[in-house]
Amino acid sequence: MKIKQLSILAGLGLALAGLQSAQAQAPAQPLKFALCYDLSKSYGFVTPQIAQAANDYAKILNQKGGIEGHPIEILVQDHGNEPQRGIECYEKMKREGAVAFDFLSTPVSRAVLPRAMADGNVMVQSFVGRGDAVDGDVFKWIFPIGPTYWGQMANNIHYIKTKSNNNLKGVKISFIYPDYPFGQEPIGVLKTLAAKEDFDLQLVPNPMPGNDQAAAWSQIRRNNPDWVISWNLAGMHVVASREMKRNGIPMDKYISVNWLNEVDLANIGLENAKGLKRGTNVTGGQSHPLMQQIIKDLYEKNKGSGDRKHLNDVYYNTGLAIYASVFEGARLAIKQSGWPLNPDKMKRGLESLKNFDAEGLIAPVTVTAKDHGGGGKTRIDMWDGAKWVPQTDWFSAYDDVVQDIVKKESGEFAKNKQ
Repeated sequence: MKIKQLSILAGLGLALAGLQSAQAQAPAQPLKFALCYDLSKSYGFVTPQIAQAANDYAKILNQKGGIEGHPIEILVQDHGNEPQRGIECYEKMKREGAVAFDFLSTPVSRAVLPRAMADGNVMVQSFVGRGDAVDGDVFKWIFPIGPTYWGQMANNIHYIKTKSNNNLKGVKISFIYPDYPFGQEPIGVLKTLAAKEDFDLQLVPNPMPGNDQAAAWSQIRRNNPDWVISWNLAGMHVVASREMKRNGIPMDKYISVNWLNEVDLANIGLENAKGLKRGTNVTGGQSHPLMQQIIKDLYEKNKGSGDRKHLNDVYYNTGLAIYASVFEGARLAIKQSGWPLNPDKMKRGLESLKNFDAEGLIAPVTVTAKDHGGGGKTRIDMWDGAKWVPQTDWFSAYDDVVQDIVKKESGEFAKNKQ
């Protein structure tokens, strides 16, 4: 009888050892990140570079064992900048097990946001979307890590103030913008700051797709502004530069939103663009250590995720910046709370980012349960005809004004949701 029992126990031991060995040899479950992007319509000038950067970064990390031993999968699908298609992409990626969702479109982000909130899923909203989403008390699952359009606009106004003897009274500022949600997003901040600082604000909406700006720039010329802040995109900047020349408006008065890249500069003309300024969210160029590693380990070995020319594009760096924060948040989540990674753990991981700058790729961000933005710092760069020259350090301005607007807007969102 004892011999039989020992035999059974030995068999169970061997079975258990075999099961443990099989589990040890089984591949680790992947971490999936959903990039529902407009790859075919309005934002095709930027989304391929950002998706390429995310894929390249994932490859680099996967070569090192992934994130805490788990390989990264980047899931990319086109939504054509159409809110309903964005919602459909979200639902599909949710079924596929994505731990974070990114839409890189203000109208689509706004459409999907209520669903992500209701489902309790992490939605990444870096550099796009509604500015009040930094309020983590209300937007518990939304992460606009980095500067919002509200913060960027406030910083632009502060820069103009420093160039106006720290007094904006009577200074004329024209704001030209495409007349749809992206372009309209910073208007509330602008109006509030105009009332506070007593500058003369001219709002100049321009119909999409922005190919004909003649009437808008004639209106700006008549205003004779001291500065022009532009929320143009891609080829709109080229059209604007031609209209500025036609109307005798010097380029050094132009401050662009961050969405202006090397392709736009080439199309404007490197010399013609001299003096142009840009609100900047990320460090450009190829000198960053991660860029150097990507070139060495991927592109010099023909393993890159896209065209090598995109490595010269600030939008590629923007993709690295976004996913540096997201991947670090996932790493912290697994390290703190273990596997499997669920939305709540991912949320708490992102809320653990502290003074994170991706080795100088972005301004340091500290994300908390209350503040999902992380600081809102930008800098102003100027094109000198050959390169971008920083005109400021990383900074944030009018934080109290922006925060008041955040609380007002997020409070209204919470009230209407009830």
